[in-house]
Amino acid sequence: MSGELRVGWAGIGKMGAPMSRRVLDQGFGLSVFEPVADNREAIVAAGASLAPSLDALAATADVVIATIPNDAVLRALVFGPGGLSEVLRPGQIFVEMSTVSPDMSAEVNSALAPKGIAYLRAPVSGSTATAAAGKLSVMVSGPEAAFRTVEPVLSCFSARRFYLGAGEEARYLKLVLNALVGATSALLGEALTLGLKGNLSLEDMLSVICESAVASPLIAYKRDMLVSGNFDPAFSVAQMMKDFDLILRAARQDHVPMFHASLVRQQYEAAYADGLADRDFFVLFEQYRRLAGVMPAEVHEIQGPDAV
Repeated sequence: MSGELRVGWAGIGKMGAPMSRRVLDQGFGLSVFEPVADNREAIVAAGASLAPSLDALAATADVVIATIPNDAVLRALVFGPGGLSEVLRPGQIFVEMSTVSPDMSAEVNSALAPKGIAYLRAPVSGSTATAAAGKLSVMVSGPEAAFRTVEPVLSCFSARRFYLGAGEEARYLKLVLNALVGATSALLGEALTLGLKGNLSLEDMLSVICESAVASPLIAYKRDMLVSGNFDPAFSVAQMMKDFDLILRAARQDHVPMFHASLVRQQYEAAYADGLADRDFFVLFEQYRRLAGVMPAEVHEIQGPDAV
């Protein structure tokens, strides 16, 4: 099957790089469109063809996959001059794998479907590490026949693929997951800080939590980060703010009360105001510790007891 589908990939960023590399390594013909030279260098060196434009990308592909940052980039990719709505041909498949709003996604479908272009919404759950290991989960909605056609490509970087329906179901499920992920950081940070006040060690608390009824792969994945206090970003506060804006926008449009999500969004806003925008979103734990006066000794010594 790997010799039958030609894949075009738009957007070789943090997630797109390991995902596209696995597609290439599985033997699929791969061409890439990525304006940032540093981003595309490694995949081109590994054997992918470089497409200088979206027109050139579409000309060499049966399926075009996009991994891009947000609604604005998706709009430019599809509707800008020389965009995919102009250059894709009937019978081709467009797979968009980012976290974007359901309404922006529906707008893309309205433009592509009448032209005979199958549009799959296929956001992923997982990290760059799980992408590199081929263990992402992919949520897919759109034409089922197109999903079955591209599933061998998706299987290169995913362990599980869930087909959810013909419309925007995958977009909504991705927002559901991210609401839970973002809220986990807020609630866990708050709870761990309470435990520190009760003279519990961080290591003991996490050991018990990871073997308890509230254990989760997310907490286990973030355990070392919480213990070390090194919040180098796998997914930043600023990125989580963007996702919560999408969550709350969809909730407003669909008249869904989301009290807790609204509060969590403000907690990320406070982290942003504290200069933590580029830290991993689990840095909320550090913020809670500061508010409660239980920062680690080394931080206290550097800042001083009266640091502002």
